[in-house]
Amino acid sequence: MDQPARYTVGDFDIAIVSDGHLKLDGGAVFGLVPRVMWEPVIGRENIDDEHRIQLGLNCMVVRRGDDVVLVETGMGNKLHGAMRDRIFPGDYGYLLEGLAKLNLRPEDITAVANTHLHADHCGWNTVVKDGEIVPAFPNARYFVQAGEYKAARNPNERTKSTYLAENFEPLERSGQLELVSGEQQVIPGLHFLPTPGHTADHASLVLSSRGETAIFTGDLVHHAVQAERPAWIAAFDILPLATLETKKKFAERAIRENALLICVHNAFPGVGRLREQDGKRVFVAE
Repeated sequence: MDQPARYTVGDFDIAIVSDGHLKLDGGAVFGLVPRVMWEPVIGRENIDDEHRIQLGLNCMVVRRGDDVVLVETGMGNKLHGAMRDRIFPGDYGYLLEGLAKLNLRPEDITAVANTHLHADHCGWNTVVKDGEIVPAFPNARYFVQAGEYKAARNPNERTKSTYLAENFEPLERSGQLELVSGEQQVIPGLHFLPTPGHTADHASLVLSSRGETAIFTGDLVHHAVQAERPAWIAAFDILPLATLETKKKFAERAIRENALLICVHNAFPGVGRLREQDGKRVFVAE
């Protein structure tokens, strides 16, 4: 298991913790982009016999003073059988071990923020305890966009396999769920940034302190090359044209502010910056 990766953004200490990895169909990840174009980026050796590629499950811990905020919670440990082997294949369930490497217990987390509620982003929101599904972080407030929560509670034929009620409904029952709208802050210096496209109410997280910026992308991009090339959009996005416009604005801001980018699904730790090089945008890992 990877050791947490540590960074500093102004007054904040941040750490990237891995829940492991997920395997998804490469064609779905890159949508309309032909394989002949995306395969050289991934590397043929990184595509398995079922045409799947490996995606990281990077989560972020933000600390300042008494605040300990966890952004995203990976796949979790509740899936079994065909659900895990065929629908969500991979090697995951390591988030709590990663937190322990930071000397953090579930009780130490004061807030959890989800960019959206697809299964690979909120699995550790809850755990099974004494036969009941309960919040994994008993002292945390859980933040999610209100529109996203409504969509998750009312899935359609396309989304019902990834909006798993066990990952979010227990939070409402426990009174720990906080529905937000737009650019609401989680703690001072950390706020949501609406980045629609992947879902209608998808929102990234922006960390700002002493002139420095970090952006946790969520599924605005599934691979950092999609930040470099706005038209490379995953087939999972329900509003691809919205994704296109969102990514254009995102890329301009990332370069303008020299933002540290945390890409959820890049290989661990998924951290880098978007640069202009020879007239092209390039993601430079850090």
